[in-house]
Amino acid sequence: MTAFVLVPDVFTGGWVWEETAARLRAAGAEAYPVTLTGTGDRRAEAGPGTGLETHIGELVRLVDAITADEVVLVGHGYGLHPVLGAADRRSGRVARVVSVDTGPPRGGDAAVRSLPDPGVRELLAARPGAPVPPPAPGGWARWGSLDGVPAEALARLEREAAPQPAGTLTDPLVLTGAGSALPTTGVLCAANGQSIALVEMAVASGPPHLRVFTEDRFRFFELPTGHWPMLSAPGDLAEVLLRAADGGGHRVTAPESACGGPPHLEPFLLDVPERPRERVGRVDLHLPDADGPRPAVVFVHGGPIAADQQPTPRDTPFFRGYGGYAASLGVVGVTLDHRLYGLADFALAAGDLAEAVELVRADPRVDAGRVALWFFSGGGLLAADWLAAPPPWLRCVAANYSALAPLPGWDAVEDRFRPVDTVGTAAGPPVVLTRAGLEHEAFTSTVEAFLTAAKERGADVEVVDAPHAHHGFELVDRTDESREVVERSMRAVLARLRD
Repeated sequence: MTAFVLVPDVFTGGWVWEETAARLRAAGAEAYPVTLTGTGDRRAEAGPGTGLETHIGELVRLVDAITADEVVLVGHGYGLHPVLGAADRRSGRVARVVSVDTGPPRGGDAAVRSLPDPGVRELLAARPGAPVPPPAPGGWARWGSLDGVPAEALARLEREAAPQPAGTLTDPLVLTGAGSALPTTGVLCAANGQSIALVEMAVASGPPHLRVFTEDRFRFFELPTGHWPMLSAPGDLAEVLLRAADGGGHRVTAPESACGGPPHLEPFLLDVPERPRERVGRVDLHLPDADGPRPAVVFVHGGPIAADQQPTPRDTPFFRGYGGYAASLGVVGVTLDHRLYGLADFALAAGDLAEAVELVRADPRVDAGRVALWFFSGGGLLAADWLAAPPPWLRCVAANYSALAPLPGWDAVEDRFRPVDTVGTAAGPPVVLTRAGLEHEAFTSTVEAFLTAAKERGADVEVVDAPHAHHGFELVDRTDESREVVERSMRAVLARLRD
């Protein structure tokens, strides 16, 4: 016998799981839709001390009371935080954790960091401890795709929504690591922008901490619906949960690199001689053999990355290679580590970048009037500020396979970070855009939107195409085409620096 504990997202209660729970029971399983303290029809029970630990404790007591052979904890949105806390405390009793259309938080994270509405963070900062009101009628789309949700279910969602106790969102998730090896299943909702293909792409070429998803304990399912499958596809969700409990689902794999390890440790694509490298705080300067001030190229890594990632981006062969390659061509190559640790951290990372740029321009070996910024992958969103208000010394903005608008499911990113909205809005520098022909559609759509906006506004954009390359092609496609594209992109950037 398997018992499913079903934990809902913010502002809701166990009622959202009613139909899915009924299907699970009809299949012979036990199902426990949970309404946590201070939520749903228990809103009156919230007090000043109601926080994440309150909810974790409730789930722990429920797990202790269940007599079924196996317990599967299912978390949707915020619900995954107390689910992981309870799994950590009862790892010997929990058979599996299931995440429904929700990225897994790390220990120490507070739920507010991943909420899809950035306005909640501002509200909590302005009114610490005050309950967070639910979305106004018509505002639920901000919290995830409503694709497939029947009108009557949406009306009930709006009618029965309750304020969320502040502490449940601001308290950090404290984990001992006891549940870190538990089998885990991700249920991805395609209409909300999530897919197995996107996970596979991220694992193959994204931040190294994502390679954990290749472990045998992880499985994935994909449903063609929005963020609320328990309302839009309750039968399909129940079937997936039953299959998950049996260990079913897609196993994500990642090819090993030529060096036999993860791609981010692969030697740089080009044979670049080692250059002198000076470190100042978060910044490394790769110095050319040249007298007098030289132009500089600042390479901006993507993310989000793990806060404890080792080596840090600037110490990977990838960015050491780019920095050294620039230096070998007579300019100062600059690499930095910025703090893009989560989708709520773009403003923090933008501050780190601005600080790094000013440090570089103040260096007497740098021509402060000739600087280029070169963005990669998710770091492309940081280009928005520089395109909106370009300083005269910014001679070029470059981007490799970048997100130029928040990706699906990245609603937690502040509206400020949308290069598609800022390109061409000010008389700014030319853009060199390196485009991967085999890019994932989530990135491709943002690039196409950017190019359309740039054309309409008369922005100067040069596209360097890599027709047979994937996202992160310098790491995953070690071909002559990739080498030629890196060389062409660098020549295009340097030509604008020296123009």
